[in-house]
Amino acid sequence: MRPILMKGHERPLTFLKYNRDGDLLFSCAKDHTPTVWFADNGERLGTYRGHNGAVWSCDVSKDSTLLVTGSADQTAKLWNVQTGTQLYTFNFDSPARSVDFSVGDKLAVITTDPFMELTSAIHVKRISRDPSNQIGESALILKGPQGRINRAVWGPLNRTIISAGEDAVIRIWDSETGKLLKESEKETGHKKPITSLVKSSDGSHFLTGSLDKSAKLWDTRTLTLIKTYVTERPVNAVTMSPLLDHVVLGGGQDASAVTTTDHRAGKFEAKFFDKILQEEIGGVKGHFGPINALAFNPDGKSFSSGGEDGYVRLHHFDPDYFNIKI
Repeated sequence: MRPILMKGHERPLTFLKYNRDGDLLFSCAKDHTPTVWFADNGERLGTYRGHNGAVWSCDVSKDSTLLVTGSADQTAKLWNVQTGTQLYTFNFDSPARSVDFSVGDKLAVITTDPFMELTSAIHVKRISRDPSNQIGESALILKGPQGRINRAVWGPLNRTIISAGEDAVIRIWDSETGKLLKESEKETGHKKPITSLVKSSDGSHFLTGSLDKSAKLWDTRTLTLIKTYVTERPVNAVTMSPLLDHVVLGGGQDASAVTTTDHRAGKFEAKFFDKILQEEIGGVKGHFGPINALAFNPDGKSFSSGGEDGYVRLHHFDPDYFNIKI
């Protein structure tokens, strides 16, 4: 399995997202410019210019026409995927961290960071089909959690919003009323900030990664803990195979400690675990720095990783990957 090395970002990667068809890969980095690539050969298709700060996350609509990005410049932007033109800018009073389209792409959830006296917040925006009718007002604003909310995604049928972040608690909110429905328990939950959260392809369960050197698998409706995957280093990124029972964890030590270690000792590899048995089944090395972003192609036949080194590495699996037996 020879990775395709995709060089287009000047700064560390923050987020990777495939479109639903799996033919395009969107990457966000701290260099202000989200980029779209062909997912089969890693060729760069284009960039989305207009942000004035690090871009923390993105999401793409089901029909691959609309891209939403959240940035440290205190805006979230809507883009035309094909032409790269800016369609709309949502302005906030603090950096926009996480963005996620609802099923049906009529809503988007956007989280904003704590800033000065402001607490973190979760905003629900209505997304209009026609950009000229787009309005900036939030349909709902949720406040409450202390510290940064690193990720907020839609629950089943858009009835709930699942959020996780620095206070290590996962919360499920009612997306109509804004009421807090469930919180993860202290005993079973993460002990340190949650860095990433990804849903399974059917939305029935989700995976969280944390600086406490573990990833946990949760039931979406009941918020019961299903599995825990333990590794030796902080987890910055997690993803799940839509095809096989595999979860992938990426991480490494803090960016500040990177220069002092050899890239082999730094353990900058994507680790594969058996989802059910919770055992490590292998790793993919390559990045010269912590892995900050991971994404699985919707067909389950390839995955990509984005690192502190500014590279995106695209891995198409060899046939023997699909026959791994434990």
